[in-house]
Amino acid sequence: MRLLVGGILLAGAGLLSGKEPPEVERLKKATLVFQEVMTAPDRGIPQQLLDKSQCVVVIPGSKKIGFIFGAKYGRGFVSCRAKSGPGWSAPAAVRVEGGSFGAQIGGAETDVVLLVMNERGADRLLSSKFTLGGDASVSAGPVGRDATAQTDAYMTAEILSWSRSRGLFAGVSLTGATLRQDLDTNRALYGKTLENREILQGNLAVPGAASGFIAALNKYSSRKS
Repeated sequence: MRLLVGGILLAGAGLLSGKEPPEVERLKKATLVFQEVMTAPDRGIPQQLLDKSQCVVVIPGSKKIGFIFGAKYGRGFVSCRAKSGPGWSAPAAVRVEGGSFGAQIGGAETDVVLLVMNERGADRLLSSKFTLGGDASVSAGPVGRDATAQTDAYMTAEILSWSRSRGLFAGVSLTGATLRQDLDTNRALYGKTLENREILQGNLAVPGAASGFIAALNKYSSRKS
């Protein structure tokens, strides 16, 4: 009932303001980013890495902070493999702060995609806050549907990361960036305060606003041993 009330409040707020709530707009942007990355002919995330991943994080349009070179701030969503049955969990909200996004990034906004490749990395993701490259190892992900994706370094990494700015998509190390749960967005989506662990490990229904995001994950990925 509370989840239903939360969905009604989101819809009502959008109608009154004349535009969609920021959480809904961000989910749509995250969905579009993921779809565009996965439909890139030969410059996207290798399919076999996506299929082996435990969780996917998409942060659309992260922004530079002031005049600090490389420092970024962004908000996005994460979904993990469902504990029971095929498919993906309802999404939980995250914030990323700090860290260098690479010299190739020249635009004011940068899209970021992370693949969490194993259970250890997924456990890190379930904490309220952790540092990439500190609490959890992170490596720049390979680009291209098949090339270099089978190397031991990539297949044993906890987290792989990519960024896109001005049409350029590349693997990039986000060492030093902090990833934390976004409780305010979770509350707006679900109608009550939920920790990311409760969402990603639970059996919550996917909010209507997030149906497109989860549908895209289901469309482009499958579990492979």
